[in-house]
Amino acid sequence: MIAKVMSRRSLLAAVVLSWLSSTAAADANSLTDYFGPREISLGETMRADSYGSLATTLNPAGLALNRQLVFEGSYGYRPGDSASAVGVSACDSTVAVPGCFYYHYFGAEPTLEGTDYDRRVHEGGIAAAKALSSRLFLGVNARYFDYESNLMGESDSSGFAADVGIILKATSSIQAAVVGYNLLAAESAQYPMGVGAGITMRPVPALALGLDGLWNLDVPDGKNTGRFGAGMEYFLMAADQQSGYPLRLGVVHDRELEGTYATAGLGYTSLKVGLDVGARKQVGGGDELMVLAALRVFGPHFP
Repeated sequence: MIAKVMSRRSLLAAVVLSWLSSTAAADANSLTDYFGPREISLGETMRADSYGSLATTLNPAGLALNRQLVFEGSYGYRPGDSASAVGVSACDSTVAVPGCFYYHYFGAEPTLEGTDYDRRVHEGGIAAAKALSSRLFLGVNARYFDYESNLMGESDSSGFAADVGIILKATSSIQAAVVGYNLLAAESAQYPMGVGAGITMRPVPALALGLDGLWNLDVPDGKNTGRFGAGMEYFLMAADQQSGYPLRLGVVHDRELEGTYATAGLGYTSLKVGLDVGARKQVGGGDELMVLAALRVFGPHFP
């Protein structure tokens, strides 16, 4: 009898531990946690058109696509586990080797089985890019992270990680990208090796369409992986022809989490500042809600 009780308890503990571990991977993962309002509202796309701070989360190669000096700060909140995401960056694409300095913070306080837990991660890094030709761009992102968690099944970790990205301008209106995430990284379940790919199309200057995919290469064998997004942005030009209002919509589907999300956002952009808000709402497989806002300040305009 005692053996049966112990066996049941062991089985229950294993199930709970497995559930907690899978929840941890879903809610604290460097492949998705630091997205800002533009990435979120566009269905987590634009790896092939990652200007400014997007280069620090999507693809560092995007820094070489334009000539721009921009400072950005963002904040996001997820009510389900009281998660906060903070990002600040300074990106300069007007120099010979375009680059970004940035800092990301992610913190959450999930409650599982009536117990409160905490997880925190600080990340700082530098991204740089180079135009190999008029059509091919290469970027590298190197960073240091410090992760702390008291959630069952997780452990503290810290160390360096690095991403490498490529963008190809196939035509004046079509760009494609491939990115490897955490290709070199300290051992950490929250910093898995991954690969992303995307296509951005601009059939007309005011309209951008994105199709992207992201695969976690460190999931157990036999488990579905793949996070797929589609998004569109229409830039509504203001009467002064020097400012406007980007309108964004998107959708995301995650095979591993079996979740589907609707995304949307809007903003205001001028030659001096940019304001962006975005949201992601789970419409299948759960009820997660994430809301974000960001402020961009631009330096002198370079043609």
